[in-house]
Amino acid sequence: MTTHVMLDLETMGNGSNAPIVSIGAVVFNPATGELGADFEIVVSLNSSAYYGEVDASTVIWWLQQSEEARHIFAKDTKTCTLKDALQELNGWLADIDRVKNLQVWGNGSGFDNVILANAFKAVRIKPNFSHWNDRDVRTIVEMGRSILGIDPKTTFTRQGVHHSALDDAKFQAQYVSAIWQSFIVPTPVEVKA
Repeated sequence: MTTHVMLDLETMGNGSNAPIVSIGAVVFNPATGELGADFEIVVSLNSSAYYGEVDASTVIWWLQQSEEARHIFAKDTKTCTLKDALQELNGWLADIDRVKNLQVWGNGSGFDNVILANAFKAVRIKPNFSHWNDRDVRTIVEMGRSILGIDPKTTFTRQGVHHSALDDAKFQAQYVSAIWQSFIVPTPVEVKA
């Protein structure tokens, strides 16, 4: 049995060692689109930057985002260290399913999952997911566009705050599920006389 988890990170960089400032994740069933348990945590930038590489262009990009998205940097927002955040994520994943059953989806084969794996390595914690079960959102979106001629990423109405890790994870799970379901719906075969 497979358990699908959609992951989204908000970071202060775009490289493989970008400092993580928030983590959002949601369990989902791509065959039905149903969303399940979710997880969200905000990471102290001071803690995360110690282990990562801050990118100036990303900092400038964040300054241009909505007030709701930038709330994770507000003085009154509860944050934790990177190590504590990853331990909490690990505990949440362990409660959901066994390591071998978890398929963790990230947006880009070289982004979310890679950054998260590098963060685990930096704080010397073994993640409760395996790299061989990484799944890529951008690949399935391209398959939907190129093979099926659909693009729910751009046609679905988005709920929540843009660049909220949890809201982004939920939206990604919704459009990945729509593409997945389009692949499994039987297509009528045209019979030629």
